[in-house]
Amino acid sequence: MSSPPSRTPAPVVLRPRPTDALLAAALFACSFPGSVITFPGREPAVPWWPGVLLAAVACAALVMRRTHPRRTVLVTLGCAVAASALGHLLTVLLLAPLMLALYSLAAATDRRTANTFTLAAVALLIGTGLLAGPPGEPLVLKLLGPAAWLLLPTSLGTVNRLRAACLDAVQARAEHAERTREEEARRRVTEERMRIARDLHDVVAHHLVLANLQAGAVARQLPARPREAARLTAELTGTTASALRELKATVGLLREADADPGPLPAAAPTPGLAQLPQLAASFRGAGLMVTVRTEGEPRPLTAGADLTAYRIAQEALTNVTKHAATGTADVRLVYADDRVVVTVTDGGGNRPTAGGNGYGLIGMRERARSAGGRVRAGHRVGGGFEVVAELPLDEGRTSESHPV
Repeated sequence: MSSPPSRTPAPVVLRPRPTDALLAAALFACSFPGSVITFPGREPAVPWWPGVLLAAVACAALVMRRTHPRRTVLVTLGCAVAASALGHLLTVLLLAPLMLALYSLAAATDRRTANTFTLAAVALLIGTGLLAGPPGEPLVLKLLGPAAWLLLPTSLGTVNRLRAACLDAVQARAEHAERTREEEARRRVTEERMRIARDLHDVVAHHLVLANLQAGAVARQLPARPREAARLTAELTGTTASALRELKATVGLLREADADPGPLPAAAPTPGLAQLPQLAASFRGAGLMVTVRTEGEPRPLTAGADLTAYRIAQEALTNVTKHAATGTADVRLVYADDRVVVTVTDGGGNRPTAGGNGYGLIGMRERARSAGGRVRAGHRVGGGFEVVAELPLDEGRTSESHPV
């Protein structure tokens, strides 16, 4: 299964809510005590009303903090700088609108933007406090107060944005995994349908060609040689019975799992290279003498490769009876270190080329690729046609070099 594609987390989209107006009103209610706070034992150096007026402007700007977070930060920051320049003590009550605006900015934009606005706000407030702050305010408060109060909401907003982005990424991966499972299921269904189609093609083509040739031979032999015609008729009966058995076994795979199929007969063994002598003998009634030769020490193949080798040999011999002007064919099995080579040759005349439009050669190549091997087919230099199939003895190792 493929891994999920990389996805940049989308910023959280914030929209105005009715609660924003209530929150702005609550913060404005705190502006009056905030505008008159001074150090113990000292009288306010400035009137209270400029601070309340600036707080009203800052709180009014908070209504748009979700749709225009940058503008909201600029307005609230301007109000806070003006209040500090007038001599008001910058407590959390006066800085609350700016803190909420920075939180909204950090939650709605990227980290770089939030940090830039926050550091600029801290620098402006510290500089203004040093130049025009209330007299007698400790230097530590002028330096650390704005930094501490403004960095906190920015950090909380960034954490909230990252959490939302993480949840979005998890959801995206889950959706991708679901799509991948559905695509994998469709791919497996398609491959199974193609495999069944190849089996049906091989079974029908092989047995129908033999039955057609045997029926023609019966028609020719019946007037003059009734005994020979009777023998051919018996072979024709065996051919059609074999075709029906293989068709029944193949079509049985299409039954639905939830249907009640009733009692089934015992399944016939899966054909393989061990049945090549019987396969060669089945072509005698069609007038084709097939010779089977083995080179090297025979070794077992996987079930898929064994069936693939048999079907390729079956299809190649069927093509000989259909297209080649010859009565002989040769099947050679060569066992090498890591693979078995199945070669089917004939000395006949005209044949379709390897790139023809028939489904036989296409099916051979598809079967070989599914088992991790390959097929070559073409005319021989000395005449005739040749089909060469190379299939791995170790399917897992060779499939890496011949992917499906």
